[in-house]
Amino acid sequence: MRKRQNFGKNRVLHFVITLILMASGIYYLGLNYVPQKWYETQTMMPNQVESYYVDQWCTPDFGRKEAILWDMTRVDCLSKDYAIEFDFAKKWAESIGQALYYSKLTGKNPAVVLILTSPADYRYVKRIERLESEIKLFLVKAF
Repeated sequence: MRKRQNFGKNRVLHFVITLILMASGIYYLGLNYVPQKWYETQTMMPNQVESYYVDQWCTPDFGRKEAILWDMTRVDCLSKDYAIEFDFAKKWAESIGQALYYSKLTGKNPAVVLILTSPADYRYVKRIERLESEIKLFLVKAF
């Protein structure tokens, strides 16, 4: 009689463990999102401040760093074609707003460089893709 009770408890325990493993697997797959498009991606040193990535990306032959506009706002990088805003992935919405504003003031196309510090940051790329806007997106893989 005692073996039958333990057998029933083990089945319930196995079911609960299987359910937890399946749920965590689905969550993990959601974090490892693959972007819909192939974005220009550069791999750079992790754990740096934003200005490091701007310095690495925005070389003098590409564009002008910290370009000051007439209203005293600063574009992170002003190139021939783009007004580029750099930001860490968590601040994706703020970077889009700034890029659009700088684009309006300069007459150049808006662009955002998202700095990804972990694989989980690809979820912010997914959010930007949902916007279907004219913003050019570049990625910096810093992990």
